[in-house]
Amino acid sequence: MAQAKEGDKVIVHYTGMLESGEIFDSSMCAEDECDCETGPLEFTIGMGEVIPGFEKGIIGMSPGEMKTVNIPVDEAYGQRNDELVGVVERSHIPTELTPEVGMRLEVTQEDGQEFPVVITEVTDTHVTLDANHPLAGRNLTFDIKLVDIC
Repeated sequence: MAQAKEGDKVIVHYTGMLESGEIFDSSMCAEDECDCETGPLEFTIGMGEVIPGFEKGIIGMSPGEMKTVNIPVDEAYGQRNDELVGVVERSHIPTELTPEVGMRLEVTQEDGQEFPVVITEVTDTHVTLDANHPLAGRNLTFDIKLVDIC
């Protein structure tokens, strides 16, 4: 039977969990979710489309096989970087926006490049923005099922 290797296009189902067991993402719907639009993830191994530890976990799997993969921080979203946290004056926030902790925004740099941030603190005068990936600094666990190798 074929085994997944670098360069293969694969289709997988997965459930991603934190060390606490809390599920943060899944390609499968719960039975009571009728409007679920998720489905299997399709990507090419070695193209950097998913985190490195996820790719490594799939290499050697055969279609229909299931396994659990523990991914350390450095093979997931990396360590948190304090340099990606910044405080801006509230006057720099558009007036039509009421900033709240947990709100996600797209910030545009002077060169026109956009990147996502999360508001982590709001005061009367300042707003703290965090550009770290929400899963940075965390070890992750994935239950993976290789559906097919294309």
